[in-house]
Amino acid sequence: MSPQSRRRSQAGSVAPPNALFRELLHAARELLAVRSPLDAELMVSELLGTWWAQRHHSAGGAGVEKLVGEGLVEYAAEQRSPAALALLSGIACLGTSRQAVAAEQAAIDLMDSGVKAPGWADHLGAVAPAECYVNPDAWGDQDEIICVFSYAGEEPHALVSVVDYNAEGMIRDGWVTSRVDKLLEHCRKASGARAEDGFRQIDPPQARKVLQAALDATDAAEDPPVSDSFASYHAFIRARIRALPPAAGRGLRTKRTWSRERRALLAAEFLASDEAEDLSDRQAASRCADRIIDFGCDQDSGRPLRMNFMLSWLPRRVMLSSADRDAIPHVLAAWVRWAGRKRDLSAAAIGQTLDTVFDSMGTFSRIYRDPSEFGLDERLVARLLPDSDLEALPRRAFAFPVLEGKHGGVDLSKLDPSNPADRRLLLAADHDTRTGSPSAAGVGRHIERHLAIADRLWRGSPPALWDAAQRLLDGGEDRHLVLHALMDVLDAAAGDEDAFESALRELATGLSDEDLQDLGGLEP
Repeated sequence: MSPQSRRRSQAGSVAPPNALFRELLHAARELLAVRSPLDAELMVSELLGTWWAQRHHSAGGAGVEKLVGEGLVEYAAEQRSPAALALLSGIACLGTSRQAVAAEQAAIDLMDSGVKAPGWADHLGAVAPAECYVNPDAWGDQDEIICVFSYAGEEPHALVSVVDYNAEGMIRDGWVTSRVDKLLEHCRKASGARAEDGFRQIDPPQARKVLQAALDATDAAEDPPVSDSFASYHAFIRARIRALPPAAGRGLRTKRTWSRERRALLAAEFLASDEAEDLSDRQAASRCADRIIDFGCDQDSGRPLRMNFMLSWLPRRVMLSSADRDAIPHVLAAWVRWAGRKRDLSAAAIGQTLDTVFDSMGTFSRIYRDPSEFGLDERLVARLLPDSDLEALPRRAFAFPVLEGKHGGVDLSKLDPSNPADRRLLLAADHDTRTGSPSAAGVGRHIERHLAIADRLWRGSPPALWDAAQRLLDGGEDRHLVLHALMDVLDAAAGDEDAFESALRELATGLSDEDLQDLGGLEP
């Protein structure tokens, strides 16, 4: 019986559960005809994969793994047949933790009652890991994690799992081959002279951590971009990950940790390179390089030399100044040439990537100006941009981060942040959200200071105000401390706009202990 027909049967709501279980147990009779433990495991994995696509569904508070998976174990346990024992033996190795425990006990009970186990069942628990390898592609878009196993030295086989870093590091495909030597030789030849970032052996504990994180990402996604056959291999992949040795102690990390100092050194190296020499706006280039590096370090598995973020992460996660928005495509093109040279990519590969960057420039300009691309609620954007001034969105969102919920019985979603009276309530709600309701003493004066700076941020007056705020934020300062630093500068200027702008331009990162003390009794 095909997996597709079993999925259709499972999806039907008219069939009682036992009819589904009978059908699955009937399909399990094929297990009695195989001799290889590997073939048996793959068949059980295919059967367990019939409901994987519905893993997020539930009924009566129970998930599908409990309703169908554990229900199948209970049903098979009641059937005193070799097919039931074969199925339970496979689930004991490949099922979820709860399914495996229940299936193992049920299988023991059936064997104790005289039901004969298939010959391959004795080998399932003897699977042992051997070498593990990583086979990355030239662009770093994906890794093939290759793990070799055997049954006590017999029937060696390799599990190949494709980890896609353009899909949030998910496993999107997997397969098994018994032609291990041929697979490894092919990978070595294809990798060629690439040693440091080419095909290479890795420690099994490292492979386990990488694969477990990738499988968790796949399982958590509602509709992951997996191959058509992935569901059939899912249980097998899960079981083989469990068979790999865990890391000792705190273990190996799944991605490199990049400190702020290392990121700064990498940015400095790029900006000093020949590839970056023609970038005219050096300040904008520096900020854009920081964005590229932060994306690679924080969002792309700790690999800042990758280059794919302009049409996906950037428009949805970062709000750029006009200078940075104009500079980013040119900085990214220079980065592609520089990073390609550092990674020893061929001229053809670098040229292909540059073509993609150039072809994306027009699309980037269009989607970046579309507020819906920010991933923000359109109603929230409309409230912050009654004048359709997209340039104002980042500073207004910074000034008024709390726009929904209730405060003092007031529905904040009904308030207009462009209205001075409503602003006071929104800022008061922001303080309650941060600290709990502040004491009455000093609240009025404190909110007045916030109102004054929020009004200027709303209007962008002077432009140096938002520039100073960004410098402090980029330096890692807390948002509320940044606001207080700006408020202190405004108070010290005492109405002198020239002095205010001059002080803002000189405001550097690194707020002092005195700045913290200035927060007074209202702040934590």
